[in-house]
Amino acid sequence: MTSTSATEDPGEREAVRVLAPSGMVGAGFPPETIDRGVRLGADVIAIDGGSTDSGPYYLGSGTAKTTAAAVARDLRILLRAAAGAGIPLIVGSCGTSGTDSGVDWVAGIVAGILREEGLDLRVARIYSEQRAAALKKRLGEGRIHPLPPMGDLDAATLDACRHIVGMMGHEPIAEALRAGADVVLAGRATDTAVAAAYPLLMGMPAGPTWHASKIVECGGQCTTDPRAGGVLATIDRDGFTIEPLDPANACTPTSVAAHMLYETVDPFRMREPAGTLAVADATYTALDARRVRVEGSRFEPAHQYTVKLEGARVTGYETMSFSAVRDPHILARIEEWAALLREVVTGRVRQTLDLEPSAYALDIRLYGYDAVLQDIDPATGPPREVGVMLLVNATDQATATAIAKIANPLLLHLPTPDMDHLPSFAFATSPAETERGPAYEFALNHVVDVDEPTDMFRIEIAEGDSRD
Repeated sequence: MTSTSATEDPGEREAVRVLAPSGMVGAGFPPETIDRGVRLGADVIAIDGGSTDSGPYYLGSGTAKTTAAAVARDLRILLRAAAGAGIPLIVGSCGTSGTDSGVDWVAGIVAGILREEGLDLRVARIYSEQRAAALKKRLGEGRIHPLPPMGDLDAATLDACRHIVGMMGHEPIAEALRAGADVVLAGRATDTAVAAAYPLLMGMPAGPTWHASKIVECGGQCTTDPRAGGVLATIDRDGFTIEPLDPANACTPTSVAAHMLYETVDPFRMREPAGTLAVADATYTALDARRVRVEGSRFEPAHQYTVKLEGARVTGYETMSFSAVRDPHILARIEEWAALLREVVTGRVRQTLDLEPSAYALDIRLYGYDAVLQDIDPATGPPREVGVMLLVNATDQATATAIAKIANPLLLHLPTPDMDHLPSFAFATSPAETERGPAYEFALNHVVDVDEPTDMFRIEIAEGDSRD
């Protein structure tokens, strides 16, 4: 089966319906909501496959946050639905961070499902990973610019990154659909581009399309019950309508409008590679108890098309210990105790390993006291118990673990200076030290000026094969 919808005359389409199952493939959704979306006339299924929300590790290591079994479960349902309805399936930011290995990982899962289900679908892989050498050439041409709070980029930073991806807009996805792909597995892409590609290809106006795509990017998060499954967006010439896929769920003007507050600097303006979505004049109207109509969205094309870069580099190697304190005397002086812990550990590391504090990093986090908000959290009095997380970062794993082992007896028995006995705390695990391997940080928050939206991306399309 090969979908023909991507080759239709866009001028003939009055509306396009986008089925958004959930916020991320592998997160799960009720299968019956997909069936209902197809019955309601979905023209495309679009789902995100990743994010930077979980930190730089997944980009730096080129591995996925989700387990293969969860991704396969969701994809099996979506592939069956797409094949049965003859509509495309689009997955963006494959493998969490959109690296080439992430795209290939998801493609391998898809290939297995297609064989098992006897489905013949054309699968497109869009690779977004960038090579440092090519980027250094663009840097020398003055085509890479920093985004706040970053400064100017240097070549050494590019070389230090384990993986670098470019964040694609809708154009590479649309090109793959135009070439006849039934399934598009994209590398790093904006969350909105995944949902916007097909409607834009079918000639829907940019303002409503980008706004609808922003609202549905996280599936049911724009509803009153985000756990109930995804949504269907119907985009037309004048606006769009949002409807939950679960008949018992609802969208309200507030729940829909509120999603413009999610992951945006400005709730009225959101930048995409091709321009800026502007929604200050948008209106949100309840059509009934479940559906919301949105009109008045605009899209302002950019003077220069840009592709955002994301890169992660190793900062060192981490070892973690976790202890729990319930001693009321120490809890009443927990900040004093934490400062003492740092002082004593630092001294013993200097004596034992001949290392100065500049040679490693020691992070003490007091969970149950201020580990989450730290000093911006108003004082609430002594807690009943505190979990003490010690994170050591050093240039190699052995050194990080050695420092954590030096801290071990202190995390178990360190008294405050006014105590005449040793208190006892409790480690969460045995052994107390957990080696976490390399730690990463995001090193790039820059954009590249490009001449063509597809310049930095590579598209490969393969025929499906249902044979064993």
